[in-house]
Amino acid sequence: MLWRIKLGTPWRDIPEQYGAWRTCHDRLVRWERDGTWLRILQTLQALADQEGQIDWHGAAVDSTHIRAHRSATGARKHNAKTDARLPVDGEWLGHSRGGRTSKIHLCVDGQARPLSIVLSAGQASDGTYLLPVLDAIRVPRIDGGRPRKHVPVLRVDRAYGAPKYRRLLRRRGTACVCPEREDARKWRLKRGARGGRPPKFDAEAYKGRNVVERAINRIKDFRAVATRYEKRGRKFLAAVLLASILLWV
Repeated sequence: MLWRIKLGTPWRDIPEQYGAWRTCHDRLVRWERDGTWLRILQTLQALADQEGQIDWHGAAVDSTHIRAHRSATGARKHNAKTDARLPVDGEWLGHSRGGRTSKIHLCVDGQARPLSIVLSAGQASDGTYLLPVLDAIRVPRIDGGRPRKHVPVLRVDRAYGAPKYRRLLRRRGTACVCPEREDARKWRLKRGARGGRPPKFDAEAYKGRNVVERAINRIKDFRAVATRYEKRGRKFLAAVLLASILLWV
């Protein structure tokens, strides 16, 4: 599975020394279906958190487009009543300026390691998936108790800088480190005193936002993630989760 995800080759090209290609393919899909890949990722996060190795104050959120290969299109439609695992928006495959694309939304810690991953169609806006990405954070505690979900500080770019997203983060008790959007600034100045004060912005802390860009680049080192070849969104999600697991390992 690692060989195929790293090189992005067809499943049938897996060398015979690694076993039957169909076994590799079926195991990747089956372990995503029963939640094994997600449990492995969360267990690695829990071990790191127990040792104090997760930098929660350096967290950042961003997204990246994934170009879909022509082989990723044409998935057979399923009946939503009989297949509850079918994504609501199809197979997380949509249209954007780059053509057929999917989008990976992720939150990373201060050491450029994924805390949560959410997929969407390529045309989805970043801000719409801000809360789903934060809600997907679930780091179990080895000694028992509730899993850790709260991010005290979050670095984001201007795509998440609208006032409504700042209010959502404020209600969650998360400090937002983001430069003010130009349209928000014009709206505030136009209202005069009623526009309120400009949002606080720590330029020095914002320099740490590059951790999410570094994490995206490391995930895209796996060619089966940098380009989507899978028709089924769940198969592509399994590849992304496996690549994320290797970053933690």
